[in-house]
Amino acid sequence: MSRLSIFPDGSTSMDQSSPTPLLVTETPAEIQAELARRGIGFEQWPALQELPLAADQSWILKAYANEIDRVKRDGGYATVDAIRMTPDHPERVALRSKFLAEHTHAEDEVRFFVEGRGLFCLHLGAEVLLTLCERGDLIRVPAGTKHWFDMGGQPAFCAVRWFNNAVGWVATFTGNTISERFPTLD
Repeated sequence: MSRLSIFPDGSTSMDQSSPTPLLVTETPAEIQAELARRGIGFEQWPALQELPLAADQSWILKAYANEIDRVKRDGGYATVDAIRMTPDHPERVALRSKFLAEHTHAEDEVRFFVEGRGLFCLHLGAEVLLTLCERGDLIRVPAGTKHWFDMGGQPAFCAVRWFNNAVGWVATFTGNTISERFPTLD
């Protein structure tokens, strides 16, 4: 079940080791409303297609072509791809480490979870929002938003990703270690 946990970022607290959430909700309408108040998009779609184990990117993109085209058109995104992570993926440790570091992008980060789950952590001013996205969730993180992503130590997800550029995922790391103070997906 999708979940939103809102924490103070701890920057004004003497004890930054164990933050206490200000709000925790698993109600989709409340998640959507809280994120929207902060400029983050959140939708839930029916993830009707069961992915065969051997489904490749072209199969995934074809299965969700109508939804992909709508988001691409509405957001002006130039390219789209699909990423599928499994517990035995050879780059899972390196990718998790990279994604766990706080960073920004020059473009929106838009993801639709076809299967599995991932934790988007958004550092917005004096708040940190941990947004657990699961199958059927679409999240739009605006360009320039400080955030990190946790796919877990044994990742098992597939997400469609939209981009404004042909290069794909390009991050600018902030150097802030804030992600180390907050719960992870595991």
